[in-house]
Amino acid sequence: MRIAGREIGGAHPPFVIAELSANHLGSLERALAIVDAAADAGCDALKLQTFTPESMTLESDRRGFTLESGPWQGRSLWDLYGEAMTPWAWHQPIFAHGAARGLIVFSTPFDEEAVARLDQLGAPAFKIASFELVDLELIAACARTGKPLVMSTGMASDAEVVEAVTTARAHGATEIALLHCVSGYPTPVEDTNLRRLDALAAHGCVLGLSDHSPGAIVPIAAVARGATIIEKHLTLRRADGGPDAGFSLEPAEMAEVVRGCRMAWGALGDGSARRPKSEGSSRELRRSLYATANIVVGEPLTRDNVRAIRPGFGLPPRELPRVLGRTAKVEIARGTPLAWELVS
Repeated sequence: MRIAGREIGGAHPPFVIAELSANHLGSLERALAIVDAAADAGCDALKLQTFTPESMTLESDRRGFTLESGPWQGRSLWDLYGEAMTPWAWHQPIFAHGAARGLIVFSTPFDEEAVARLDQLGAPAFKIASFELVDLELIAACARTGKPLVMSTGMASDAEVVEAVTTARAHGATEIALLHCVSGYPTPVEDTNLRRLDALAAHGCVLGLSDHSPGAIVPIAAVARGATIIEKHLTLRRADGGPDAGFSLEPAEMAEVVRGCRMAWGALGDGSARRPKSEGSSRELRRSLYATANIVVGEPLTRDNVRAIRPGFGLPPRELPRVLGRTAKVEIARGTPLAWELVS
């Protein structure tokens, strides 16, 4: 999978995305500061969300339009999305500043108009949020652009994941990433269920994690289990508040995610039996066959005068049955590593 020329997945290091979301707190200046924080933390990409209250919901007093539980309990959907939205006028300066800082910038559209506007702006990929994974028309609209799709799977059943992937492919998407996600805000570590990555791998897509748990441990573990995309929310300070503050990382924490994920990926290696250079001197300390007593010419080699001990300069221990019963060709002093030329 390639996004803006960057290879993702396979033998490539983890691709870490900082999610801006509502952490701009209504300030473009703060949004640009978060771009800087993402770049300074070593992230590869910054992601926005492109919506308006009108594209998300209705202004209504009817049941269901006001949240009755969760981190936004008591808020109307209309007011919440009005606070959280990133104004369209901010997109170009955020995209430009991200590019200047070496970040790939893209977004999550929530309706077809947002898809078209982002495509025109030059967004190199599209993200499908977990809540929108069941919106097959939105997925189709993104897929028709021919750009890579990154789809989160929070709340999704196996059948819904199949529907989403099938729809994306049917409408032209050839590069798809599936991000395991738990749509809990925040998500307790014990609920993150990283073994779910194994099931998602069956779809033949790039694997990743969109994570709302605290800290770096879950992303690091996900990389060790095969995730090559990691997405985390980023804020400047949780104490500043905002709708997403409770499940967002501060810059130093994001830097730890980046560092830890790259170290975990480096630790995976290639799985071959080839031994690393760091083991070189240790091989000399393996067990091998040594004379543990003085052995005169013609004397048989027995378990009383030959043992497998450290260091490793003698015959390998597996040769002990072939050595026992043979006789010494020459005098063999105690502490001599055994070699075939010493015995007959």
